[in-house]
Amino acid sequence: GSYKAPREMLWWIGILILLAMMATAFMGYVLPWGQMSFWGATVITNLFSAFPIIGDPLVTWLWGGFSVD
Repeated sequence: GSYKAPREMLWWIGILILLAMMATAFMGYVLPWGQMSFWGATVITNLFSAFPIIGDPLVTWLWGGFSVD
């Protein structure tokens, strides 16, 4: 395991890079803002509502309101 000492920091950096690339891909997907982009943004941001307690406020914050505009 590359996640075990003394390389656990490299593993966490890799996870952060993965999350950054996923965010970049999402932003590129919604950039044209067509019908597919609208529904893609709706579905992906609604996935965050699965988190207990903070899910719904997080989705509202990501949307900037109560619906995708």
